Amino acid sequence: MPVNQDVIITCALTGAGDTVGRSPHVPVTPEQIAASAVEAAGAGAAVVHIHVREPETGAPSRDPLLYREVVERIRETGTDVVINLTAGMGGDLVIDPEAPLRQLPGTDLVSGLDRLPHVEELLPDICTLDCGSLNFGDGSNLYVSTPDMLRTGAKRIQELGVRPELEIFDTGQLWFAKQLLAEGLLDDPTVFQLCMGIPWGAPADPGVLQSMVNMLPRGAQWASFALGRMQMPWVAQSILLGGHVRVGLEDNLYLGKGVKATNGQLVERAVRITESLGSRVATPDEAREKLGLRPRT
Repeated sequence: MPVNQDVIITCALTGAGDTVGRSPHVPVTPEQIAASAVEAAGAGAAVVHIHVREPETGAPSRDPLLYREVVERIRETGTDVVINLTAGMGGDLVIDPEAPLRQLPGTDLVSGLDRLPHVEELLPDICTLDCGSLNFGDGSNLYVSTPDMLRTGAKRIQELGVRPELEIFDTGQLWFAKQLLAEGLLDDPTVFQLCMGIPWGAPADPGVLQSMVNMLPRGAQWASFALGRMQMPWVAQSILLGGHVRVGLEDNLYLGKGVKATNGQLVERAVRITESLGSRVATPDEAREKLGLRPRT
C-alpha cells in the first residue's frame, strides 16, 4: 500500500481518562479545551477531537452545555479546524464480578440515542461511533455498544447529516462496521479510526494494523493511533500504510521520557514526522474534501 502523501492530523485534546492529575497540560474547563484546540490547529492539526470534563473535578462528562461552550469558543476565534465530537460517552458499565447484575460506581450506561443530544444540537463536522463492546482494561469495566445500539445511533447520525468516525478497537468491530455499510446505515466515504493498544482490544502491532487496513472497504478514509510511547511511532506506521494520524493528550502525555507535552507540541512532532517521510500535512479544507464534509461556512 502506498505511503500517504497528504496526511490529515487529528488532535485528541483531553479524552475521558484519569489523566488530569498526571499532567498540568490536560485541558479541563471549556475555556482550556477550546484554547488547546486553537493551539493544536495552529500547530498543524486539521481536526480536533473533543471530549468535555466537569470543570470543578476534571471527571468525564457528556453535558451538552459544556460541548456547546467549547464549540462556540473555538468558532468565536475564527480558527479554521474540523470539529469532531465524541459520541462515545454513556457506554461504561462497571459490574461486581461476584454479583454481575449489580452495577458499581463508574457506570454511565445509556441508550445509543441518549449518547447523541450534543451532536443533534451542535451538528459538528464529525462525531464518533464506537463500533462494538469491549473489556476495557483490567478489572470489571466494560464498554457497551451493542449491534442494536449501533444501528440506532448510525441511523440517527446519518439523518443529521453528520459524518461518523467509526472507532474500531478490534477486528470484529471492523467486521460489524462493514455490515452497517452494507445495510445502508453509513454513507461514503466511510471514515475509520483504528484504535490500537487499548487493553483489551487490538494490540499496537504493525501486523495487526496491516490486517485491519486490508479489511477496510474500498474507498474508505482511515487513521490510526496507539497509546503512550507508541504514539509517535504510530504516526509513521499509519502514514507508511496509507493512512492519516491522530496524536494528543487523550492518548499520550509525553514528548519524551519525563517530559510532559502540550497538545500543540504533540502536533508539531507529528508534522515533523509527516514531512520527514516526504508527505505533506493536509489543510482543514483539504480534510473536508477528503472526508466528504460540508464546506466551511
